[in-house]
Parts: sequence; C-alpha cells; structure tokens
Amino acid sequence: MPLLRPRPSAGRAVTGTRRVRDDVHRPGRVVVAAFAVGLVVGTVLLALPVARRGPGGAGLLEALFTATSALCVTGLAVVDTPTYWSPFGQVVILALIQVGGFGIMTFASLLGLLVSRRLGLGSRMVAATETKTVGMGDLRSVLLGVARVTLVVEGVTAVVLAVRFATAYDEPPLRAAWLGVFHAVSAFNNAGFALWSDNLMGFVTDPWVCLPIAAAVLLGGLGFPVVLEVLRERRGVRRWSVHTRLTLLVSGVLLVGGTLFVTAAEWANPRTLGALDPAGRLLAGFFAAVMPRTAGFNSLDVGAMNTGTLLGTDVLMFIGGGSAGTAGGIKVGTFAVLLLAIAAELRGDPDVTLFDRRLAPATVRQALSVALVSVAVVVASTVVVAMTSPYTLDQVLFEVVSAFATVGLSTGITADLAAGHQLLLVLLMFAGRVGPVTLASALVLRQSHRMFRRPEGRPLIG
Repeated sequence: MPLLRPRPSAGRAVTGTRRVRDDVHRPGRVVVAAFAVGLVVGTVLLALPVARRGPGGAGLLEALFTATSALCVTGLAVVDTPTYWSPFGQVVILALIQVGGFGIMTFASLLGLLVSRRLGLGSRMVAATETKTVGMGDLRSVLLGVARVTLVVEGVTAVVLAVRFATAYDEPPLRAAWLGVFHAVSAFNNAGFALWSDNLMGFVTDPWVCLPIAAAVLLGGLGFPVVLEVLRERRGVRRWSVHTRLTLLVSGVLLVGGTLFVTAAEWANPRTLGALDPAGRLLAGFFAAVMPRTAGFNSLDVGAMNTGTLLGTDVLMFIGGGSAGTAGGIKVGTFAVLLLAIAAELRGDPDVTLFDRRLAPATVRQALSVALVSVAVVVASTVVVAMTSPYTLDQVLFEVVSAFATVGLSTGITADLAAGHQLLLVLLMFAGRVGPVTLASALVLRQSHRMFRRPEGRPLIG
C-alpha cells in the first residue's frame, strides 16, 4: 500500500500570502494615486495664464501649493485668492475642493466597507452592529449617500448665504449666488478658502453669515457615516452605533470647551475679541472654536491672538473632526480611545470600555499608532522649519499643525516662508489628508493571528 503524502501546498500558501499583502496595500495605493492625479491636474490648470488675473500665468510653486491646499481641503494660501486668481482660477479651486471633499468621504467609507469584509465572521457581525454605516453595502449606495448629503447641506447653506449677501451687502444677484455657492462648498468640505482678502473678518458679528458656515463645517466634519445614521435613526440615541455616539459626544465636548477657552483667553485682547461688544465676542469666540475642527475660515486676526490661545488652537487642530468626513487631524475617535485607554490603566482595568462595550486591544493599538506617527511628523517638521526660518516657535508650530491637520488657519507667515518650507507644507497637507485614512485601514487589514505567544517580558516604565 503506497504511503499517503501530504498535498503540496507551499505554492498556494505563498500565493495566498502575497494576495493578502496586496489586498493590504491596494486601498492605500488607490487613495494616494487618485489624489496625486488630481493634484497634477489641478496644478496644470492653475498654471494656465487664464487662471491668473493680470499678465502671465501663475508660478509653478503657487499653482502647486494652491492646488494641494484646495484638493486636500486645507485653505492655506501663498497668494491672495480673490485678487490673484481669475474667475476661471477660482472655479478650478472650487472644483478641487469639491472633488477633494467628496473623494475623501467616499474613499474613507469604502475603506470601512473593505475592512468590514476582510474581518472574520464574528468580527464582521460586531462591526455590523457597532458601526452600521461603515459597512453600508456596496459602492453605489456609498456614492449616492455621500452625494445626497453633500448636495443638501451645500445647497441649503448656499441659498442662505446668497440671500444674505444680496440683501444685507448689496451684492448683485449673480455675484451673491457665486459667493453663496463658493463659501458653502468651502465650508462643508472644511476647506476655508474665502473670496475676501481678510477671509471672513468683515462678517465677524454677522450671525447670518457666520452661523450657516459654522453649521456646514460641523456637519462636514462629523463624517458621512454619522450624519447618515442620525438621519436614519431618529427614534433615540440608544439606537445609534458606538461610533456615532462617540463622535457626537467628543465633538460636542470639544466644541463647548473650545468656545469657552477661546472666548475667555481672548476676551480682553483689544486686537481680537476685546474690540467687540459682548454678543459679538460670544459669536466670534464660537466661530473661532469651530474652525479648528478643521475648516480654516477666520473672523478674527489669528496672528493677533495670545500665545496661549494659539497653543490651545494647535490642540484642537491636531485632534480634528470625525472619521470618513472632510475634517483632518487624528480624528476625535482616535483621541477618545487614547483617553479611555489612559483612564482604564489608571483604574487598573484590563479592558478599555465605552458605552457598555469592550474595545478590542487592536483598536487601542491602532489609535496609538496613528497618534504617535502624527506627533512624530509634526515634531520633525516643526524642528526643520524652526531651525531654518526667522519665525518664533509658536508661529511655526501653528503653521505645521494647520497644514498636517488640513485646517488652513495661519498666523500670516505662509506667503513669506521660503520655497523649501512651502514645499514641506505641501507634503504635510498631502500626508495629512491621505495618511491617517490609509494608515488606519492598513493597520486593520494587516491583522494576523499567530498560533503561539512568546514569553512575557516587562521593561521598566516611568
């Protein structure tokens, strides 16, 4: 009787391993490649002579920086948007903002769908329960859902702004409509581009301009899954997923805390809030707390703020907004998970819990990885710029965080930075837009299960 031999499976095992590794890297490659193509197209269009007011076309650096800032929905600028760019150039900027915002919401949602399908059956069941709108079904439903939310929010905001500009500021109907559309799109996509040289400082005490823009910024920053779930599940908070409840809770706390902080810190500053009446101070303080979430509009002179206010704003910008939205930063979910992990460690609790749910250890590790990589990028970039420029540390740190978190707020030094520093900001904006999404998805897709565990070791901590 012939001996039974095991079937040769080494080839298939290697092939399977390679396939899994390709699946891990493919989503990140698609996101990076898509944004890179959009960046090249935007740069070429903005470099055309027709895109700039006056003779000649824009310089390559100006076109590249502006295209990156628009596509990555940041808002930093090295030239004055309303006076430097022609109507054609402004339309290109608006299109890049729309494509960038729509693209990041779609890509993030589809990556969530891909992640949920790559998990095991048990993990998929948990993901389907706790993140209802992350695994939303198929490509068509994701695209249509994002498009509907985008059109409704931008449309309502544009109408309100257009009516206000036409009735209160005597803008001609077509001009008022263009201003309404441009700023509505810029607000919902958290871009921060404005068609006034002083951004929105001329409307600092006008609630009919500031509040609609702030509302659009907040909705875009919450993320498409959260907005869609709130619209679908209107019967009670208890029916919301853990992700939605966490995003809304942390966003609300940061919004209230940020408003109180900015208002108190700048209340007596004669160059910012101190020059306004009490009602104007409250409105401007609220607006200044919303924008680091990460929009980039400013109704106050950021460069005139106190050093402590700039540092607090750095923190808000670095945290950012919700996942699968137009906001940047490390995201409120990442920030909350890290706080919960610290609280659990201080209590001596082996599990990190949230809303009567236990968080998987992999979730905590992923949040820690995203946060530490982001900190490393910000610190390294800040050191480089601080050592090679004449600006103070608070100015440089603010600029770097604003670029990496795709915020767009500035103390006014962007246009005066050296060409090398501006190119560094371009890289930071690009990395800040596609980096956290692709890194988080890659960390999830890389999960593997070993059949053994090594002996435990305990190095000294603290």
